[in-house]
Amino acid sequence: MSVIEPMTDELINIPQHVAIIMDGNGRWAQSRGKKRVIGHKNGVESVRSVVSAARKQGIKALTLFAFSSENWQRPEGEVNVLMDLFMYVLTREVKKLHKNNIRFQVVGELSRFSEKLQKMIKSAELLTQDNNAMVLSIAANYGGRWDIANAARVLAEKSVAGKITASEINEASLAQEICLADLPELDLLIRTGGDYRISNFLLWQAAYAELYFTDVLWPDFKEKEFLKAIACFDSRERRFGLTGEQIKK
Repeated sequence: MSVIEPMTDELINIPQHVAIIMDGNGRWAQSRGKKRVIGHKNGVESVRSVVSAARKQGIKALTLFAFSSENWQRPEGEVNVLMDLFMYVLTREVKKLHKNNIRFQVVGELSRFSEKLQKMIKSAELLTQDNNAMVLSIAANYGGRWDIANAARVLAEKSVAGKITASEINEASLAQEICLADLPELDLLIRTGGDYRISNFLLWQAAYAELYFTDVLWPDFKEKEFLKAIACFDSRERRFGLTGEQIKK
């Protein structure tokens, strides 16, 4: 993965945090008469391209939905390939991320992964923990409902332990326990593959995010398509509950 220095002359409003539901790998492969796993392998190249493009544009955080908590229900062979690809990324791509000053982290319920994979994740996070050009977050065995429920459980435990009172549990305190709380607010949520839903991804974080849906399947979603999404974001008026007139003042 080669990275070029940020170039933002043509765009005025660059999202600080972009999340992507990488959908369409299986259909991409099947449309070519190949097994679904081939689509997942080709999707790795799109990850490289989008990470490079995000870094180039000066985006501060990129979050990719790699494996949902519902994906365990897929055929065992496909799940195994996804786990192997995860291993590959951790052994090969993380070194490139580190070289380009990108911090890497994985969010989700990681206890279901093998002990070996958990150790590799921890090692990758430790290697890149001081990098500050961009944060690449991989959501794995992640679900938005799990995220909110987990944050509520943490606050309940603090309340039982006497660290906080019930009256101190509010939106602000819950937000502090949600995954990605240390990153900029989510600005743009992209979904490839033609479906118009967010599939239990970043439910809390996406409250005011701009949504961008494209029919392009993930293995075909490279830098050009990513920049189309950024340009669309740049053209939108973000009001956050205000009127258009108030925003223009």
